[in-house]
Amino acid sequence: MNKILILGLGSAQEDIIKYCRKQGFYVYAVSNVLGYPAERFAEESYQIDIVDAEQLVRFSREKEIDLVYSVGSDMAMPTIAKVSKELDLPCFMEEWTAIICNHKQLLRKTLGNNIEENIPYQIIESPEEEIGIKFPLMMKPSDSQGQRGVHKIDHMSDIKKYFQEVVRFSREKKVILEQFIEGDEISVNVFLENGLIKFYLISDRIIWEDYPGGIIHEHVIPSKYEEQPKIVEKIKRLVAHTLKAIQLKNGPAYFQIKINSLGKPYLIEVTPRLDGCHMWRLIQYATGINLLEASIELLQGKSYNQNEEFHIRPCSLEFLCEKPGSVFYKSHYRIPENVYLQWYYEDGQTVRTMNGYYEKCGYIIKRGK
Repeated sequence: MNKILILGLGSAQEDIIKYCRKQGFYVYAVSNVLGYPAERFAEESYQIDIVDAEQLVRFSREKEIDLVYSVGSDMAMPTIAKVSKELDLPCFMEEWTAIICNHKQLLRKTLGNNIEENIPYQIIESPEEEIGIKFPLMMKPSDSQGQRGVHKIDHMSDIKKYFQEVVRFSREKKVILEQFIEGDEISVNVFLENGLIKFYLISDRIIWEDYPGGIIHEHVIPSKYEEQPKIVEKIKRLVAHTLKAIQLKNGPAYFQIKINSLGKPYLIEVTPRLDGCHMWRLIQYATGINLLEASIELLQGKSYNQNEEFHIRPCSLEFLCEKPGSVFYKSHYRIPENVYLQWYYEDGQTVRTMNGYYEKCGYIIKRGK
C-alpha cells in the first residue's frame, strides 16, 4: 500500500485525503493545529508545522512515505518540494518555483518587465517610507495567503492606519503595495505535463463587495469572457508567459487575473497547485474532468488521461459565509437546488477566524447560468 503525507488539515485538504483513501493510500496528515474536521478522515494525524521541512524529512523517512502533497496551501509548496527532493520522491516543481509563488515580491521581480501584464509594486518595511507608485493601491503581506490582511489603500494615511495589521500576517515582516487594477476578476485553472498545457479553463471570480481584499463569494463556469476571443487570447498569452517565467512544467496551476476596462489582463497571483476553493469539483461537474485525480496520477508517473476535448455545462460554486466568532447554524441559510452541498461546521460551533472578515462555512455547486 502506498503511503502519502498530506500537509494541512483544512477544508481543501479534506478533499485530497478522502480521494487518496478511496484510491487505497495510507494517509498521514500533519498540521500546525489539530482539531479540524478533515483530521478524522486520515489514518494518522500529527501536529507538525508544515513549513518545518527538516522535521518532515525525518518524519517521512520514519514512516516510509511514498508521496508528499497538498492542495490549497501556498505555505506547503516549498516544503513539499524540499522534502520530495531530499527523499528522491516525485514532485511537480522545484523549490525555487514554490518559493517564488509564495513570496509576492519575488514573483513580481521574476516576471519583471518581460511580462507587460505585471503590476507596478513596492515593498515596504515601515509605514513611513516614501511611496513611488500611484494610488489607489492594494496592500498585502508579502508572503501570506487566503486574503489575510489585504486592504485597498486610497491615501498615505491608510498605509499608516493598516500597516501594523497587515505586517503581522507576514513571516518576513514585509508589506507589498501593488497598483490597484479596476475591473473584473477571473480565475484560470491549467494542468501541465512535460511543459504542455493539457487542460485550460477560464472562470469568473465573484467577490463579496462589502469586504476588502477580494474575498471570494462565487466561481462561475463558463466565464463571460469566453465570448470575447481577443481577450481570451491575451489571457492565454499571459498564462503561457507566466508559466515559462516560473519554470513550471508539470501538474496543476491556479491563476488569479483582473481584466481592466480596456480588456487587458493583469496577473494578481499564480500558484503551482490546485486552488483552495474546491474548484476541481466544480470543474468536474462542468466538464467531466477530475484535476484532483489527474494530479495524484501524474505524481505516480501515470500520464494525463483526461479528455483534452470537453464540452462545458454551466455551473457555479457559491460559498456560504459568516462573520468570524459567529455561532453557526445551518438554519441561517436558504439553500437553493444544487448538485453538491458541503458544510465546514456543525450546528452550535463557533466560526474560526481565517481572513478576519467573512469566513467560509460551506459551499454549494449549482447547475445552470
